[in-house]
Amino acid sequence: MKFAPLPIRLLAAGLVASLWAVVVSGCIKPVPTSGDGASAGSEAGSSSAETGLSTIEIDGSSTVYPVTQAMAVEYKRAHENVSISVGESGTTAGFKTFIGRRAVICDASRPITESEIAACKEKGIEYVELAVAIDGLSVVVNPQNDWVSCITTEQLRKIWDKDSTVQKWSDVDPAWPNEPIKLFGAGTQSGTFDYFTEAINGKSRQCRTDFSQSENDNVLVEGVAGDKYAMGFFGFAYYAENQDQLKALAITHGDKATCVAPGPETIENGSYTPLSRPLFIYVNQEELKRPEVAGFVQFYLSDEGQSLVEKKKYIKLPADQLAQSRERLEAALASASVADH
Repeated sequence: MKFAPLPIRLLAAGLVASLWAVVVSGCIKPVPTSGDGASAGSEAGSSSAETGLSTIEIDGSSTVYPVTQAMAVEYKRAHENVSISVGESGTTAGFKTFIGRRAVICDASRPITESEIAACKEKGIEYVELAVAIDGLSVVVNPQNDWVSCITTEQLRKIWDKDSTVQKWSDVDPAWPNEPIKLFGAGTQSGTFDYFTEAINGKSRQCRTDFSQSENDNVLVEGVAGDKYAMGFFGFAYYAENQDQLKALAITHGDKATCVAPGPETIENGSYTPLSRPLFIYVNQEELKRPEVAGFVQFYLSDEGQSLVEKKKYIKLPADQLAQSRERLEAALASASVADH
């Protein structure tokens, strides 16, 4: 079952939360399945009689990776017969893996695109889209940078646009140093790259190419931390984990005169605009027939799972958005159960 895509902006309030069974160790809601639990035609996940392990393959966003990895570690503590592999190839690359049926779950830092939806349909893949956390893209500089603490989205566009001629800080503002600006950013396979370029430059993937890029956010952290004249962008959690090495810039957007810095409150309430965004997981609905997959996704959206979101320095879903994700999952589980009979 394919659900209508969630909006990029924060979802409207007013949804009625459905009852949700708390998922704790040993208390996973049973999901009807046949045979050993592996769905027909599945290439990514399997249950092995030789090893006794049921496998769940996950790939995608490096931004979502720390959360999903934490979920996997915690879930496996109570389910030793489940093996969970979590990759971080980037959202775009992750969707390719997902569509190729080499992963049953895709972590994504942006919504699925029309072309990816078409590819899923062509491959006969029905999926459920679930928001799992909130993030704010952080624009960061080196702590030694003492000439800018707040930057406008227009200045960011001037720096990052595909036709940008900016080479030095003084090209953006004459009062800033006449020194080369060293840029670091997410790689082109990253949903963070897609989201940032659309939010700042007005069109996804419209960006200059002469910057140091990586799908590994820790590489970007090290790059900015090691150069006084550097600037970079990545998810808030990576900034929060490295505040002693980085300085986050406040943002002004449009006609607003107020500088807004990224933080849990400003990201959750949407005032950190236009760089607040939901994070997603996409689940192959056919794989929800397998109890281990259904149980893992339920755990992700449980109260315990959402507490892990906060522990990893991400912003947990507001109550209305969490209720919608749970409702979507319950509908997908019901549909998978019906299809299996």
